[in-house]
Amino acid sequence: MCGIVGVVAKTPVNQLIYDSLMVLQHRGQDAAGIVTWEGNSFHMHKGSGFVRDVFRTRNMRSLPGAMGIGHVRYPTAGCASSSAEAQPFYVNSPFGIVLGHNGNLTNSEHLKRELFRQDLRHVNTSSDSEVLLNVLAHELQESSKNFRLEPKTIFDAITRVHFRCRGAYAVVAIIAGYGLLAFRDPYGIRPLVIGRNVCAEGVEYMVASESVALTAQGFELVRDVTPGEAIFIDEDGNFHSRQCSENPTSNPCIFEFVYLARPDSTIDGISVYETRLRMGESLADKIKATMDHKQIDIVMPIPDSSRPAAMQLANRLGLTYREGFIKNRYIGRTFIMPGQALRRKSVRQKLNAIAVEFKGKNVLLVDDSIVRGTTSREIVQMAREAGANKVFFASAAPPVRFPNVYGIDMPTSKELIASGKSYAEIAKEIGADQLIYQDLDALIQDVKNVNPNITQFETSCFSGDYITGDVTLEYLARIEAERGDGIQSSSDSADTTQLDLNLEVVD
Repeated sequence: MCGIVGVVAKTPVNQLIYDSLMVLQHRGQDAAGIVTWEGNSFHMHKGSGFVRDVFRTRNMRSLPGAMGIGHVRYPTAGCASSSAEAQPFYVNSPFGIVLGHNGNLTNSEHLKRELFRQDLRHVNTSSDSEVLLNVLAHELQESSKNFRLEPKTIFDAITRVHFRCRGAYAVVAIIAGYGLLAFRDPYGIRPLVIGRNVCAEGVEYMVASESVALTAQGFELVRDVTPGEAIFIDEDGNFHSRQCSENPTSNPCIFEFVYLARPDSTIDGISVYETRLRMGESLADKIKATMDHKQIDIVMPIPDSSRPAAMQLANRLGLTYREGFIKNRYIGRTFIMPGQALRRKSVRQKLNAIAVEFKGKNVLLVDDSIVRGTTSREIVQMAREAGANKVFFASAAPPVRFPNVYGIDMPTSKELIASGKSYAEIAKEIGADQLIYQDLDALIQDVKNVNPNITQFETSCFSGDYITGDVTLEYLARIEAERGDGIQSSSDSADTTQLDLNLEVVD
């Protein structure tokens, strides 16, 4: 899970992209980067850490131009946390291209061999995003005649990118001297939306991972980039689009609606907030059917993403809703943080219990999901220490039993608390008196009810069904072997890179 944004505007875009990345900060807290284009030059600044830590006034002044892209990142399996891995990435042959990517290629090792042996290209990092960039560069070279590009040749190149690349990818890129390119994988796993703004100087366009990045900057949400589609906006602001996949299907990642996306976003025509309300209703029905809900005194959310579900659950069951935990908003998401010890420590720093709400009461804690169980275990213990009589725990999502290989940091089964365990065993491990999980069929229906046009979802972390059809047991074993909590080491937020890439564009 990363956040991407691309803008073609009529005025300088550095502040606009910065503000958009701040809105998308929840999608990645490991690194951030911005590249702008002015005249014949790319201007880049990127580094490790939060957006606010990577960029200073002097950095923003060095990012001129009315077109640019931005990226916030967190690392997935086998990807080191360093400024060298920060995006956007750049390649200069045959066209200067900068690229930001959200997702994960499942055939990146195969592509690396192809790039080296057949395409005569070299990849410098372990990032699959750099692999994707080089595949794109090669296919643009193959499509172009006399090293000139038109929208048709660009879209022909994306068709071959789709043919070669497997997995999940939403991409923004700038081709030097031509314009902004954005495209989405043929399954539509990772989100990408288009926004438009009419100003005195003309029409401006923005593409981003979530609609909130558009609306927060005054852009109108036009639509989603459809699965397999590519859009191209030239330097003059002319908009072009084409379906570049033969058999696209819409399978948005259902975990976006459970946890990843902001509640005020709309993805594939689906309100994230509305889906979470519906999740609360379905979870209430499950509780009513599986336990005596009248023994519950109060319902409490685990801040923040479970709040809509918890409120709706309490309303449906006629129970009292209370806020029992205060969140320190200056601590990063524990789900994203590397290392079990660091995650455990961070829970106590991030949340503090309001003792008066717990003392002598039977409490139902509601969370959006349970992944590793580290946070859940600590929170249940905090509730008991605050004086709770009984602690019930409910998850608005089904058990996470399988690795995710499409860009979410849950890649090995042995890290997942639900893998190979019964509900009773999981409840015992997190210390809860009783544990209630949402059913997968109910979750899917909750999301489908908001937009009936979307009928399929990427649900692999719950179901073990990998829709791209290329994820084998051997692949999962290799990912597990490569992964170690020590791989994702924390790095100094001052570790930044500033580049001016001067390119002569021949007319």
